[in-house]
Amino acid sequence: MSPDMIDLLIKSFWETCYMVFASTALSTLIGIPLGVILTVTRKDHILPNQPLNTILGAIVNATRSTPFIILMVAIIPLTRMIVGSSIGTTAAIVPLTISAAPFIARIIESSLLEINPGIIEAAQAMGASPMQIITKVLLPEAMHSIVLGVTLAIISLIGYSAMAGTLGGGGLGDLAIRYGYQRFQMDIMIATVVVLIVMVQAMQTLGDYASKKLNKTKL
Repeated sequence: MSPDMIDLLIKSFWETCYMVFASTALSTLIGIPLGVILTVTRKDHILPNQPLNTILGAIVNATRSTPFIILMVAIIPLTRMIVGSSIGTTAAIVPLTISAAPFIARIIESSLLEINPGIIEAAQAMGASPMQIITKVLLPEAMHSIVLGVTLAIISLIGYSAMAGTLGGGGLGDLAIRYGYQRFQMDIMIATVVVLIVMVQAMQTLGDYASKKLNKTKL
């Protein structure tokens, strides 16, 4: 590849990192409270509320079942309203966040439901409030599992960010489409695929390491 192409590849890599980590942060901020609510409002949990649980569950399932490309197109007016544009890396963060937040919420719910009910009952017997149980028992006990789940979400977002490039989202996906596909530059296509694979492997390795450290700390 020419030096200009290498510079473009590096620029696209950082655009992808920006999209992925910004959307991960935002979707986690949304997904954790949503996942906690989905858990504690279940029947026989600490704050049972079946109507709220059913409504939130339906919204989460509907969003998760919508293919990312369709979601990205469908919320163009919302994206334009939030960031002032529907094209570019910043604009792509909006659909990426909306797509990942329900996934993270279900990850949180699944992780919290794995906790031994006896631990929750013990906390209640000691007079802990629902908020104390959530912050002092549920989240700390499930943290290693949550880290693995968020790692999966990051890996999914890497793939989604590449897909966003087909609709002007920038990043490695945009580079692969404009140069690798439309201009038949296979070296660019191969380079973007290799970079994406390395990113996924790196994120999985870091996630596994962090989860193991947290699990050992808990033990």
